[in-house]
Amino acid sequence: MKYTLAELAGMLDHSLLHPTMTDADLETGCAIAAKYHVASVCIKPYWVERTRELLAGTGVAVGTVIGFPHGGNTTQVKRYETEAACREGATEIDMVVNIGKVLSGDWNYVEEDVRAVVEEAHRHNAIVKVIFETDYVTNDVDKVHLCEICERVGADYVKTSTGYGFVKGADGKYSYQGATEHDLKLMRDSCSPNVKLKAAGGVRDLDTLIRCRDLGVDRVGATATAVMLDEYVRRARLSQNEVSETAAEALLGTGGY
Repeated sequence: MKYTLAELAGMLDHSLLHPTMTDADLETGCAIAAKYHVASVCIKPYWVERTRELLAGTGVAVGTVIGFPHGGNTTQVKRYETEAACREGATEIDMVVNIGKVLSGDWNYVEEDVRAVVEEAHRHNAIVKVIFETDYVTNDVDKVHLCEICERVGADYVKTSTGYGFVKGADGKYSYQGATEHDLKLMRDSCSPNVKLKAAGGVRDLDTLIRCRDLGVDRVGATATAVMLDEYVRRARLSQNEVSETAAEALLGTGGY
Protein backbone atom coordinates (compact mmCIF):
# COMPACT_ATOMS: atom_id res chain seq x y z
CA MET A 1 0.00 0.00 0.00
CA LYS A 2 1.14 3.51 -0.83
CA TYR A 3 0.56 4.90 2.68
CA THR A 4 0.34 3.26 6.07
CA LEU A 5 -2.91 2.82 7.92
CA ALA A 6 -1.67 5.21 10.60
CA GLU A 7 -0.85 7.87 8.01
CA LEU A 8 -4.33 7.76 6.52
CA ALA A 9 -6.12 7.55 9.87
CA GLY A 10 -4.04 10.53 11.00
CA MET A 11 -5.58 12.60 8.21
CA LEU A 12 -9.16 12.10 9.34
CA ASP A 13 -11.39 14.46 11.27
CA HIS A 14 -14.33 12.19 12.06
CA SER A 15 -17.36 14.38 11.40
CA LEU A 16 -20.29 14.24 13.83
CA LEU A 17 -22.31 17.24 12.70
CA HIS A 18 -25.52 15.99 11.13
CA PRO A 19 -28.45 17.86 12.70
CA THR A 20 -30.37 14.69 13.59
CA MET A 21 -27.57 13.04 15.56
CA THR A 22 -28.67 12.14 19.09
CA ASP A 23 -26.48 12.01 22.17
CA ALA A 24 -26.21 8.24 21.67
CA ASP A 25 -25.09 8.79 18.06
CA LEU A 26 -22.45 11.26 19.17
CA GLU A 27 -21.16 8.90 21.85
CA THR A 28 -20.93 6.08 19.29
CA GLY A 29 -19.11 8.42 16.92
CA CYS A 30 -16.53 9.26 19.56
CA ALA A 31 -15.97 5.55 20.16
CA ILE A 32 -15.35 5.05 16.43
CA ALA A 33 -12.84 7.91 16.41
CA ALA A 34 -10.97 6.37 19.33
CA LYS A 35 -11.05 2.87 17.83
CA TYR A 36 -9.52 3.98 14.54
CA HIS A 37 -7.04 6.45 16.10
CA VAL A 38 -8.06 9.34 13.83
CA ALA A 39 -6.70 12.86 14.16
CA SER A 40 -9.82 14.39 15.65
CA VAL A 41 -13.55 14.45 15.91
CA CYS A 42 -15.46 17.45 14.64
CA ILE A 43 -18.36 17.64 17.04
CA LYS A 44 -21.35 19.91 17.59
CA PRO A 45 -20.46 22.80 19.93
CA TYR A 46 -22.82 21.75 22.71
CA TRP A 47 -21.05 18.38 22.98
CA VAL A 48 -17.46 19.63 23.27
CA GLU A 49 -17.18 19.18 27.02
CA ARG A 50 -18.62 15.65 26.96
CA THR A 51 -16.39 14.74 24.02
CA ARG A 52 -13.32 15.89 25.91
CA GLU A 53 -14.26 13.48 28.69
CA LEU A 54 -14.93 10.58 26.32
CA LEU A 55 -11.68 11.01 24.37
CA ALA A 56 -9.37 11.71 27.30
CA GLY A 57 -6.19 9.66 26.91
CA THR A 58 -7.01 8.45 23.38
CA GLY A 59 -4.84 10.92 21.47
CA VAL A 60 -7.86 12.02 19.42
CA ALA A 61 -8.25 15.79 19.40
CA VAL A 62 -11.55 17.55 20.07
CA GLY A 63 -12.67 19.86 17.29
CA THR A 64 -15.83 21.87 16.78
CA VAL A 65 -17.46 24.30 14.36
CA ILE A 66 -17.95 28.05 14.56
CA GLY A 67 -20.53 30.02 12.57
CA PHE A 68 -21.75 26.73 11.17
CA PRO A 69 -22.94 26.03 8.55
CA HIS A 70 -23.38 29.31 6.66
CA GLY A 71 -21.07 31.76 8.43
CA GLY A 72 -23.72 34.40 9.04
CA ASN A 73 -23.09 34.95 12.75
CA THR A 74 -21.67 38.31 13.74
CA THR A 75 -17.92 38.47 14.32
CA GLN A 76 -18.55 39.10 18.01
CA VAL A 77 -20.61 35.94 18.27
CA LYS A 78 -18.00 33.90 16.38
CA ARG A 79 -15.32 35.12 18.74
CA TYR A 80 -17.43 34.19 21.75
CA GLU A 81 -18.27 30.78 20.27
CA THR A 82 -14.55 30.19 19.85
CA GLU A 83 -13.70 31.26 23.38
CA ALA A 84 -16.46 29.08 24.86
CA ALA A 85 -15.45 26.05 22.79
CA CYS A 86 -11.81 26.34 23.78
CA ARG A 87 -12.71 26.80 27.43
CA GLU A 88 -14.72 23.57 27.29
CA GLY A 89 -11.89 21.58 25.71
CA ALA A 90 -11.79 22.13 21.95
CA THR A 91 -8.30 22.32 20.49
CA GLU A 92 -9.36 22.54 16.84
CA ILE A 93 -11.76 25.13 15.43
CA ASP A 94 -13.43 24.88 12.03
CA MET A 95 -14.95 28.27 11.22
CA VAL A 96 -17.16 29.24 8.28
CA VAL A 97 -16.42 32.50 6.49
CA ASN A 98 -19.27 34.95 6.04
CA ILE A 99 -20.34 33.65 2.64
CA GLY A 100 -22.56 36.62 1.80
CA LYS A 101 -19.72 39.03 2.53
CA VAL A 102 -17.36 37.02 0.34
CA LEU A 103 -19.84 37.11 -2.53
CA SER A 104 -20.32 40.85 -1.94
CA GLY A 105 -16.58 41.42 -2.21
CA ASP A 106 -16.39 42.99 1.26
CA TRP A 107 -12.89 41.71 1.86
CA ASN A 108 -12.13 43.96 4.83
CA TYR A 109 -15.10 42.49 6.70
CA VAL A 110 -14.14 38.95 5.74
CA GLU A 111 -10.54 39.43 6.87
CA GLU A 112 -11.47 40.91 10.23
CA ASP A 113 -14.04 38.15 10.78
CA VAL A 114 -11.45 35.42 10.20
CA ARG A 115 -8.79 37.30 12.15
CA ALA A 116 -11.03 37.53 15.23
CA VAL A 117 -11.52 33.76 15.37
CA VAL A 118 -7.86 33.00 14.66
CA GLU A 119 -6.66 35.37 17.39
CA GLU A 120 -9.12 33.99 19.95
CA ALA A 121 -8.33 30.37 19.13
CA HIS A 122 -4.58 30.91 19.16
CA ARG A 123 -4.91 32.63 22.53
CA HIS A 124 -6.11 29.22 23.78
CA ASN A 125 -3.51 27.26 21.78
CA ALA A 126 -6.16 25.91 19.42
CA ILE A 127 -5.75 25.65 15.65
CA VAL A 128 -8.15 27.13 13.09
CA LYS A 129 -9.43 25.69 9.82
CA VAL A 130 -11.22 28.25 7.67
CA ILE A 131 -14.12 26.87 5.62
CA PHE A 132 -14.69 28.55 2.24
CA GLU A 133 -17.84 26.61 1.27
CA THR A 134 -16.82 26.12 -2.34
CA ASP A 135 -20.29 25.04 -3.46
CA TYR A 136 -21.36 28.65 -2.86
CA VAL A 137 -18.05 30.45 -3.42
CA THR A 138 -17.51 29.20 -6.96
CA ASN A 139 -15.29 31.94 -8.41
CA ASP A 140 -11.62 30.95 -8.35
CA VAL A 141 -10.57 34.57 -7.83
CA ASP A 142 -12.61 34.66 -4.60
CA LYS A 143 -11.04 31.40 -3.43
CA VAL A 144 -7.56 32.80 -4.02
CA HIS A 145 -8.49 35.98 -2.09
CA LEU A 146 -9.62 33.81 0.81
CA CYS A 147 -6.35 31.90 0.74
CA GLU A 148 -4.44 35.18 0.87
CA ILE A 149 -6.53 36.37 3.81
CA CYS A 150 -5.96 33.12 5.69
CA GLU A 151 -2.24 33.45 5.11
CA ARG A 152 -2.18 37.04 6.39
CA VAL A 153 -4.13 36.42 9.57
CA GLY A 154 -2.25 33.24 10.49
CA ALA A 155 -4.95 30.61 9.96
CA ASP A 156 -3.63 27.07 10.27
CA TYR A 157 -5.73 25.46 7.51
CA VAL A 158 -7.89 26.35 4.56
CA LYS A 159 -10.84 24.02 4.08
CA THR A 160 -13.18 23.45 1.15
CA SER A 161 -16.62 22.81 2.53
CA THR A 162 -19.01 22.17 5.39
CA GLY A 163 -20.73 19.24 3.73
CA TYR A 164 -23.97 21.22 3.99
CA GLY A 165 -23.58 23.67 1.11
CA PHE A 166 -26.62 22.40 -0.72
CA VAL A 167 -27.38 24.05 -4.07
CA LYS A 168 -30.86 23.88 -5.59
CA GLY A 169 -30.85 22.35 -9.05
CA ALA A 170 -33.16 22.98 -12.01
CA ASP A 171 -35.22 19.97 -10.89
CA GLY A 172 -35.81 21.55 -7.50
CA LYS A 173 -33.62 19.04 -5.67
CA TYR A 174 -30.65 19.99 -3.53
CA SER A 175 -27.15 18.55 -3.85
CA TYR A 176 -23.53 19.48 -3.27
CA GLN A 177 -20.10 18.55 -4.58
CA GLY A 178 -17.92 19.23 -1.59
CA ALA A 179 -14.19 18.89 -2.14
CA THR A 180 -13.17 18.73 -5.80
CA GLU A 181 -9.75 18.04 -7.21
CA HIS A 182 -9.78 21.43 -8.92
CA ASP A 183 -10.39 23.30 -5.67
CA LEU A 184 -7.86 21.26 -3.72
CA LYS A 185 -5.16 21.99 -6.30
CA LEU A 186 -6.09 25.67 -6.44
CA MET A 187 -6.10 26.11 -2.67
CA ARG A 188 -2.84 24.19 -2.22
CA ASP A 189 -1.15 26.30 -4.90
CA SER A 190 -2.53 29.54 -3.43
CA CYS A 191 -1.11 29.03 0.07
CA SER A 192 2.41 28.68 1.37
CA PRO A 193 3.43 25.49 3.20
CA ASN A 194 2.66 27.36 6.44
CA VAL A 195 -1.06 26.91 5.75
CA LYS A 196 -2.33 23.34 5.58
CA LEU A 197 -5.23 22.03 3.53
CA LYS A 198 -8.40 20.21 4.58
CA ALA A 199 -10.84 18.53 2.21
CA ALA A 200 -14.42 18.07 3.34
CA GLY A 201 -17.56 16.83 1.64
CA GLY A 202 -17.66 13.89 -0.72
CA VAL A 203 -14.66 11.90 0.55
CA ARG A 204 -16.35 8.57 1.18
CA ASP A 205 -14.01 5.85 -0.11
CA LEU A 206 -10.42 4.81 0.31
CA ASP A 207 -9.30 5.69 -3.20
CA THR A 208 -10.56 9.25 -2.83
CA LEU A 209 -8.82 9.55 0.53
CA ILE A 210 -5.55 8.38 -1.03
CA ARG A 211 -6.00 10.81 -3.91
CA CYS A 212 -6.45 13.63 -1.40
CA ARG A 213 -3.17 12.65 0.20
CA ASP A 214 -1.49 12.68 -3.21
CA LEU A 215 -2.76 16.22 -3.79
CA GLY A 216 -1.15 17.54 -0.61
CA VAL A 217 -4.22 17.41 1.63
CA ASP A 218 -3.34 17.24 5.33
CA ARG A 219 -6.78 16.60 6.83
CA VAL A 220 -10.06 15.19 5.55
CA GLY A 221 -13.44 15.66 7.13
CA ALA A 222 -15.38 12.42 6.80
CA THR A 223 -18.32 10.46 8.11
CA ALA A 224 -17.19 7.25 6.34
CA THR A 225 -14.16 6.75 8.58
CA ALA A 226 -14.85 3.08 9.36
CA VAL A 227 -15.69 2.25 5.74
CA MET A 228 -12.45 3.73 4.41
CA LEU A 229 -10.11 2.32 7.03
CA ASP A 230 -11.74 -1.11 7.06
CA GLU A 231 -11.24 -1.20 3.30
CA TYR A 232 -7.57 -0.42 3.83
CA VAL A 233 -7.25 -3.38 6.19
CA ARG A 234 -9.08 -5.64 3.75
CA ARG A 235 -6.77 -4.70 0.88
CA ALA A 236 -3.68 -5.03 3.03
CA ARG A 237 -4.69 -8.57 4.02
CA LEU A 238 -5.33 -9.51 0.40
CA SER A 239 -1.96 -8.11 -0.57
CA GLN A 240 -0.23 -10.02 2.21
CA ASN A 241 -1.96 -13.23 1.16
CA GLU A 242 -0.82 -12.69 -2.43
CA VAL A 243 2.75 -12.17 -1.26
CA SER A 244 2.60 -15.35 0.83
CA GLU A 245 1.21 -17.35 -2.07
CA THR A 246 3.89 -16.00 -4.42
CA ALA A 247 6.62 -16.91 -1.95
CA ALA A 248 5.20 -20.42 -1.58
CA GLU A 249 5.05 -20.88 -5.34
CA ALA A 250 8.65 -19.72 -5.67
CA LEU A 251 9.79 -22.21 -3.05
CA LEU A 252 7.85 -25.03 -4.71
CA GLY A 253 9.37 -24.12 -8.04
CA THR A 254 12.89 -24.39 -6.69
CA GLY A 255 12.29 -27.46 -4.60
CA GLY A 256 12.35 -25.36 -1.43
CA TYR A 257 9.67 -27.52 0.14
